[in-house]
Order: sequence, then structure tokens, then C-alpha cells
Amino acid sequence: MTEREKMLAGQLYDCGDDELLSQWHKAKNLVRKYNNTDSENNTEKEEILSELLGGKGENLWITAPFFVDYGNNIYFGNNCEVNMNCTFLDDNSIHIGDNALIAPNVQIYTAFHPTNAADRFGEPKEDGSFEFCKTQTAPVRIGNNVWIGGGAIIMPGVTIGNNVVIGAGSVVTKDIPDNMIAYGSPCRVVRENR
Repeated sequence: MTEREKMLAGQLYDCGDDELLSQWHKAKNLVRKYNNTDSENNTEKEEILSELLGGKGENLWITAPFFVDYGNNIYFGNNCEVNMNCTFLDDNSIHIGDNALIAPNVQIYTAFHPTNAADRFGEPKEDGSFEFCKTQTAPVRIGNNVWIGGGAIIMPGVTIGNNVVIGAGSVVTKDIPDNMIAYGSPCRVVRENR
């Protein structure tokens, strides 16, 4: 099993693997290019996103700057908007449904590390340095017609249902069912979204 296969399966993997580093560097170069493209140059931005992302529907708008780990594990539906300064750590898949509105400074994480430092880094090398830290992942799924407020953080393994509003500044650690308004740290369902 390759390190990428382990990564996508949620197993401990080595993010210093040559294949993964190559994909990571490619994504960083594409993101830098995207973030430095003239705002009105929609043709170039569309080309970059088509190369960067795993998949996307029609009418995707991402305001720069935008940051990813690999990019190719991110999938958007139709009519999605991502505002400035969002970070998607797509070490596993991030699926975002149709008509998503993602406010500025939202962070979506799929990666996490063992809490024990010895498990994260292993034994030091003879020169005292360490390998890349070991990582695990869990996918994030966001349904249709979801609005995620500014500064929200979506943690690994979370599923957000359809027609959900996540309040600004929320830390979403657990699944949120369909048709709910939720906010807080940790994020909790507050009421139905009618």
C-alpha cells in the first residue's frame, strides 16, 4: 500500500513520502499562481482550479488568497462560493455540495496526528533530527445549501448535512444533521433551519 493509499484510507502515513511531497509542491505552486492571478482574469483562474482540484461543478468562485495541502482531494458541486483566506487541508477528501457559501477565514481540516509525541515522530535520528510527523486523516462532507460563517473550523471526519448554517467562529467537532442552525465552540445545534 502506498503512503497516499494509506492517507486516503485514514491509516498512519508518512507525509514525507516522495509521491506525496511531489503532489504537495505541485499544489503549492498552483495555489501561488492562483493567488497572484489578476482578479478579473477568470479564464486563467478557471484553468488553474481545473488542474488543482479533484473535481468541480459549474459556477465556482474562490476569492484569493486560498490555501490547500494537495488540492486534488477537494470536490465542489455547482454554484459554490469560497471567500478570501480559506484553508482546506485536504489530506483526505473534502466534498462540498451545491450552493455552498463559505465565508472568509474558514478552515477545513482532514488531517490529525497521534497525541503521543513518540507516535508522531518516532525515534530521533543519529543527528538528533526527526522524520516527518506521522499523520492520519478522516474525510469531511458538506451537503447542499450550506452556509459556513467566517472563521469557522471544520474538524476531520465531520459531516454537515443539507440546508445547514454554521455560525461564525464555530469549531465543528461532530456531525450536524440536515436543516439545522448550529454555532459555538464546540458547535451545537441551536434550532431548526426553516
